[in-house]
Amino acid sequence: MNNAFVSLRKLEKKYPGHQAVRGIDLDIRAGEFIALMGPSGCGKSTTLRLIAGLEEPSSGEIAIAGRSMNGVPAFERDTPMVWQSLALFPFLSVVENVEFPLRMKKIAPIERRKRAMEWLDRMGLSAMAGRNIAQLSGGQRQRVAIARALVTQPPILLLDEPLSALDAHLRVRMQTELSRLHKELGITFVYVTHAQSEAFALADRIVLMNDGVIQQSGRPQDVYREPENAFVAEFMGTNNIISGKIAGRSGAFAVIETPLGCFEVPGERLVSGPASFVGSADRVSLSGEHSDAVNRVSGLVIGVEFFGSTQTVFIDVAGHEFRVQKPQHEIDALDLQPGREVHLGWQPAHAWVLPQAA
Repeated sequence: MNNAFVSLRKLEKKYPGHQAVRGIDLDIRAGEFIALMGPSGCGKSTTLRLIAGLEEPSSGEIAIAGRSMNGVPAFERDTPMVWQSLALFPFLSVVENVEFPLRMKKIAPIERRKRAMEWLDRMGLSAMAGRNIAQLSGGQRQRVAIARALVTQPPILLLDEPLSALDAHLRVRMQTELSRLHKELGITFVYVTHAQSEAFALADRIVLMNDGVIQQSGRPQDVYREPENAFVAEFMGTNNIISGKIAGRSGAFAVIETPLGCFEVPGERLVSGPASFVGSADRVSLSGEHSDAVNRVSGLVIGVEFFGSTQTVFIDVAGHEFRVQKPQHEIDALDLQPGREVHLGWQPAHAWVLPQAA
């Protein structure tokens, strides 16, 4: 990517007995909001710390704004980070916390107080400037941490699971605040999270990692609807993965023979061999009557999981757990009970064929 602001090339980080990052390549555009996602221990926070200069890579290269960062200490990189723990100074007032990075840059006291107050005003905290950090709520502390990170007007902001300690309603409010700041400032945000909802709500692009390797990078909707492998499909949480072998064709579609039956899927280039496809839980119909969809199966209800306005129904189809996600009113109308037989269906065009292994 020629216009990359941050470039990672063959980046590796090894610890005794463990390799956290395994030769990743990644370009991040100037002004992009990118989310690094993945399960615990996948290497996302280590990657962020490598960008920040808090860890030295075992090999590979990091470049920011065209300059190699190898050997450049964190305090010279202008890559502030907002931590999960916030790391605010309890012995300093709110305004003194925000001033601190400016003091480290030896900005004159009058100027740094002016700039700190401007940021506190921007974050709606100017009336709390003289308070002790302990007197603030969790959301207010989060905004102080963001103001402290941005007061130096950096070209990039790094965020390591910054909302994970907040209550659900505060997380939503802070997501809105972060999105607003990103649009107003136009700087690069690199955001680490394991929460799918945060990444989907905020990011221009998602980078999904596992075991120190990038599994897929793309727009949230593309990663969700078009996973590149089984790990990505499973991590998205509401996908049904069915595996079998290609048994022939039916017009424009390929036919995959599986232990659950034969199913039609898109696949102009599928000819032979093993194949797997994904059926998104929200694209599968659910009924007490037999489905007239091209692809259909029947099974017994295992249980229903409540998610507010939507519910996920878990269904045993010949020993294979299927998930169907529907609005609550649709599920309520079916009066589902564990053990009840239900019928599922989906159209061939709504199946996503996973790329075949090389």
